[in-house]
Amino acid sequence: MGSLLEAERVVTGWAARDPSGFLSPYSYTLRKTGPEDVVIKVLYCGVCHTDVHQAKNHLGMSKYPMVPGHEVVGEVVEVGREVSKVRVGDVVGAGVIVGCCRECGSCKANIEQYCNKRIWSYNDVYTDGKPTQGGFASAMVVDQKFVLKIPSGLAPEQAAPLLCAGVTVYSPLRHFGLTKGGLRGAIMGLGGVGHMGVKIAKAMGHHVTVISSSDRKRTEAMDHLGADAYLVSSDEAQMAAAIDSLDYIIDTVPAFHPLEPYLSLLKVDGKLILMGVINQPLQFVTPAVMLGRKTISGSFIGSMDETREMLEFCEKKGLTSMIEMVKMEQINEALERLERNDVRYRFVVDVAGSKLDP
Repeated sequence: MGSLLEAERVVTGWAARDPSGFLSPYSYTLRKTGPEDVVIKVLYCGVCHTDVHQAKNHLGMSKYPMVPGHEVVGEVVEVGREVSKVRVGDVVGAGVIVGCCRECGSCKANIEQYCNKRIWSYNDVYTDGKPTQGGFASAMVVDQKFVLKIPSGLAPEQAAPLLCAGVTVYSPLRHFGLTKGGLRGAIMGLGGVGHMGVKIAKAMGHHVTVISSSDRKRTEAMDHLGADAYLVSSDEAQMAAAIDSLDYIIDTVPAFHPLEPYLSLLKVDGKLILMGVINQPLQFVTPAVMLGRKTISGSFIGSMDETREMLEFCEKKGLTSMIEMVKMEQINEALERLERNDVRYRFVVDVAGSKLDP
């Protein structure tokens, strides 16, 4: 096994070559695997809005060729000699980051997602100098610290979006003490993260309002996801009636929008938690926060400990993500549809069932 682990293996992924974001087959070698590394045969990979942002260089930091995909579920096919968390044959997940410094305050507090030297699962450089590539590929090599076993009660394809969308909602609810029953919360934006927000908050016993700019998603929110209320943000009468009624708002909208109308909905000590990646400044006047001791905060994915907790919570509560399965050959169409918000609610690529080679 030692010689096998030291050998580089050639894999095929689907990569963007330029800011058009168009993906096509790309062969490359995985980094050499070390004693704590896990080799994963990718089975499924969720598709996130961040994949669009990165492939199209919306954040100005993209490096090409780039293989996106950071909601990865696969089967362990090989382990390093010091790997203890998983075994060959286990179904495991890997998420947004694959490395951290292990020495800073965040790492020592087991909130490694806030490490300033975190290594992204793709569009980054690993410690050996090799580019990281994501889950739109036949295989990945991941340090065991960033690999989690998928609970047996969760279907692998359903679990993929939980590794980003699920934990992104679970982490701030847990961190800010918003897990007790009876709270009144709201979810803004009913995409991949938002739909898991409704499900997880409901499973915690919260009264959940979905806030949207139009009435278009009312049936989905109320009937399909089980929300308790639906608030149209463009309806001034509805917004006025909801002032001072919410303990928290999880804002998943990945586009510029005013904050003040939503801050007014919060009770004293209410929290507005930002999760949408927006590359222009948001604005508010300070009394909107001061006159109610309100908090505007942000939260980024979750720690490995929180991810494990979240997977166990979803298994215990019978929660799944609502997905549409696609083959890799359909990925460009899926990314276009995701930009138009034409998915209910998360695309998952059947990587193992796709023809990856040209």
